[in-house]
Amino acid sequence: MLYVQGLSTHIGKIQILHSIDLHVHQGEIVSIIGANGAGKSTLLNTLAGLYFPSTGKVTLEGEVISGLPAHKVVRKGLSLVPEGRQIFSNLTVKENLLLGMYSRYYKEKNQAKDHIEMILDMFPSLKKHIDNLGGNLSGGEQQMLAIGRGLMSKPKIILLDEPSMGLAPKIVNEILEILMRIKKEMGTMIILVEQNVKAALKVADRVYVMEQGNIALHGTPEEISMNPQVKSAYLGIKMTS
Repeated sequence: MLYVQGLSTHIGKIQILHSIDLHVHQGEIVSIIGANGAGKSTLLNTLAGLYFPSTGKVTLEGEVISGLPAHKVVRKGLSLVPEGRQIFSNLTVKENLLLGMYSRYYKEKNQAKDHIEMILDMFPSLKKHIDNLGGNLSGGEQQMLAIGRGLMSKPKIILLDEPSMGLAPKIVNEILEILMRIKKEMGTMIILVEQNVKAALKVADRVYVMEQGNIALHGTPEEISMNPQVKSAYLGIKMTS
């Protein structure tokens, strides 16, 4: 289980996150929605050790991970799939995947082939491109590669930042189905940050709404989708007086 308690983050002198509290249970998908600039990506980057929190605590399965550098956070079992995919375009699909298990490679290099086969089973469209450069893949395939790379470290929890960005609806649905498989078959906890609110609500067990660095709302997808503010601001449903 992941617990976030009173988490605040400053970038320079500017406070971005204000006393964030949230939690993720084993085998649960938690979606975080909110307008641009609400602090969603900063939250993920803080959890992943790319930013150090000003105050607060993050624990993963009872172990404190807040304040650790990113490479140590990965070793503790948290993996981030960043916004914009950020694959290595000049490396092959296989090489990109192997980089994903860097933190475990020297202990488990004999299992690297099995890890890759597991990912290719989850993302069969990558199989035919295994020796192709990442930069030659389509946008959807690059996103699948980014998620697959994140799974190569066998994380307890994986964070995904805007995985649907720039993708066709059909590809978005494929990725959502894959997230459901990851949850069901691997038991991995997932935090999904999404501008595509309908997609975020579709797969989530619970939802947090962020506004200006704060948690404004929290509930089930059904509860959040019925909230008048969410209907108006995120679902395009005009409320009558």
